Amino acid sequence: MSPRSVQAPGAVVMIRPHQFSPNTQTASDNAFQREAAALDAATVARAAHGEAGRAAEVLSAAGVRTHIFEDTGMETPDSVFPNNWFSTHPGGHVAIYPMFAPNRRRERRADIIEMLKAEYRVQDVVDYSGLEPDGLFLEGTGAMVLDHIDRVAYAVRSNRTDPIALERFCAHFNYEPMVFDAFDADGTAVYHTNVLMCIATEFVMIGLDMIHDDARRDHVVQRFEESGRQVIALSAAQIGEFAGNAIELQGRTGRVLALSARALQSLTPAQLDIIGQSAAPLPLDVATIELGGGSVRCMLAGIHLSRR
Repeated sequence: MSPRSVQAPGAVVMIRPHQFSPNTQTASDNAFQREAAALDAATVARAAHGEAGRAAEVLSAAGVRTHIFEDTGMETPDSVFPNNWFSTHPGGHVAIYPMFAPNRRRERRADIIEMLKAEYRVQDVVDYSGLEPDGLFLEGTGAMVLDHIDRVAYAVRSNRTDPIALERFCAHFNYEPMVFDAFDADGTAVYHTNVLMCIATEFVMIGLDMIHDDARRDHVVQRFEESGRQVIALSAAQIGEFAGNAIELQGRTGRVLALSARALQSLTPAQLDIIGQSAAPLPLDVATIELGGGSVRCMLAGIHLSRR
């Protein structure tokens, strides 16, 4: 069994959506988002609902404690991606984040925070959502990919990641900010850091070619190598298949790497060998949900809190 790691939470929060659809309010800067060709809205919503439920079952079967909530709201098409509006941290800390799209602000739910307080040891809740009227956004662990071991917050500059909000988070939660720019093949800025990279306990998966500044790219790689992690360079094509949108979790018999079936198929045998030395790949079939521009990592809000 793999030793427990602060990087790999053993519990997650998920939302089972009832009105899922590609969000028109986020399409302008999310190049990963796609329309559901030839499918009506009700069919898409039903498929996403089923995918989320089956994903929760797979995670639970692997020994990951999975808290799944129903979303019956009519104006929350991205509710299946809760990692953007809150995060949890060792020591009993919870953060709530300011969201770029107005309809995504409706995803914040008091009942989820109350569940965390009831089931886990929560010392404080820091709410940054008051920054929204000032146009300062920081969309949680979509905007930031956190190295919980070395205390570094990696963040791609975008509409969803304001440097002022990032500095406030890092000062409060004791992370060092590491900000850089990243672009796809068309020159479009990457909207969320967690589609570009995944930090696990012993390895990192990252689309290095999308960081065009050579010095900054080398600095990012150096930081990971100094932390003792093996760097797995993902191609732009693999990033497009959501290979970077994965999360390491603690399962019943060791660490697992939760990622989509599509992402797993894009990885090479050599990359899978590196991953397999530390964590067992756990593929989830979320093809419909991926139309929304996010994948497995976006669907899972990790719980880094101690149970009561």
